Order: sequence, then structure tokens, then C-alpha cells
Amino acid sequence: MADVKVGKITHYFDKIGVAVLEVEEEAVSVGDTIKIVGGGEEFEQTVESMQVEHQPVETAEKGMAVGLKVDQPVKKGYQVYKVV
Repeated sequence: MADVKVGKITHYFDKIGVAVLEVEEEAVSVGDTIKIVGGGEEFEQTVESMQVEHQPVETAEKGMAVGLKVDQPVKKGYQVYKVV
């Protein structure tokens, strides 16, 4: 099966390694494996935790913007997919 698009990165806080993910299509939950693609690079990671306004959330639905700890630096516009 093909990976399912979740959304895109809208901001990256390099000092703390946190990206803001704008969920545009498919919900994503803690424990899901995601693929981040952009700048000729791609990597996979498991979603360890997400936050909205500094409060932990288990699932991010379409239309939400969540803070997400990432394993590697990312940039605005990178695409995020759920690995299925």
C-alpha cells in the first residue's frame, strides 16, 4: 500500500527539535510511523508525542496544527505521510 498524506510542516524550532505539523488530510496518532519528505531527503520515525498549545494530545485530526518532536531537522513545506 502507498503511504497516506497527513499534511505539511509549517514551522521548525531548531533549538528544541520540534516541528509544527499542519494536518491537512489524514489524522495521525501517537505510535504511528510517519515519513517526512523534503529537500531531496526523507526519513521515517515513530510519533512519540504531540502537543497543542503545550497540552499533550494522542491524535491530531484534519485542520489541527500540532507540535511534533522530530529526529532530524526539517523545513517549512516538507510533506508528512503516514506509513501504512
